[in-house]
Amino acid sequence: MNSPLVSLTNAGKSYKALDALQSVSLTLNEGEVLGLFGHNGAGKTTMMKLILGVISPSRGQVQVMGMAPDSKEAWHCRSKVGYLPENVSFYEQLTGLEVLTYFAKLKGFDKKHAIDLLEQVGITHAMKRQVKTYSKGMRQRLGLAQAFIGEPKLLLLDEPTVGLDPIATHDFYQTVDQLKSKGSSVILCSHVLPGVEQHIDRAMILSTGQLLAMGTLAELRQQAALPVAIKPSGLNGSVAQHQMLNSFISSDCDNTLMVPEQEKLAVLRELLSLEGIDDIHVESANLEQVYQHFLSKHETNIRAQQTSPAQGQS
Repeated sequence: MNSPLVSLTNAGKSYKALDALQSVSLTLNEGEVLGLFGHNGAGKTTMMKLILGVISPSRGQVQVMGMAPDSKEAWHCRSKVGYLPENVSFYEQLTGLEVLTYFAKLKGFDKKHAIDLLEQVGITHAMKRQVKTYSKGMRQRLGLAQAFIGEPKLLLLDEPTVGLDPIATHDFYQTVDQLKSKGSSVILCSHVLPGVEQHIDRAMILSTGQLLAMGTLAELRQQAALPVAIKPSGLNGSVAQHQMLNSFISSDCDNTLMVPEQEKLAVLRELLSLEGIDDIHVESANLEQVYQHFLSKHETNIRAQQTSPAQGQS
């Protein structure tokens, strides 16, 4: 079996009294897309910088392509890593083409490669204009083109869809899917969750430097034990009189049943046996609901820890 492309073993980063990232363990394999989620200050960017080798861990180990990314030996691997920071800034006086050609040459690629990438992100029309004339969305597209130089084996993207319109966001995710299909691994860091879930293999949720949960969406749903929303139509109130089904009726909407995952099939069978049913809509918890669940649970735990010593002293 191939060794993982990225491996963190109890890796953490502290700045004096602040734990920016508590001990986190992670393996990322080739062709895998990991979604990294959390509010500002959760530790997402710190984790990315550890993987890039920009900062060194205070404890634990980080390995990228078999070596420590902050070591001198790792220099030749850096050309295989693409990075898009959250706040993109370029040389304002240069044109888009000059900026990208410069970055391409740093990685050993030519001007033609830069032109192809500008076409891929949709800013060929503006490539001879100075970057200072670019809108936020165009700068973001230029940043993405820079990250895609050389079809990197590892791509780290910090809030990549900020400033992009829906069409550009769709195009961006298509590119991520293409890179994945060619064996690239991607760490996608975002707090904009709608639209992300079908493009990631696993999700990692961080808060205040702590790892709250990690796994596929199905695994996280199972851990969170969030119910499935089932909306039958055509029954005209007969669900409310049904002995088995009425206990699942949502308090917010009497047309929706909130059903534990393990009872979903039994409820569906029962609904299908009823006369008059003409449709059933089944909706599992989405990424945003799963994320909110783990965040709320974490905040509840913090509050409980803060109040328990005071209660002991009274």
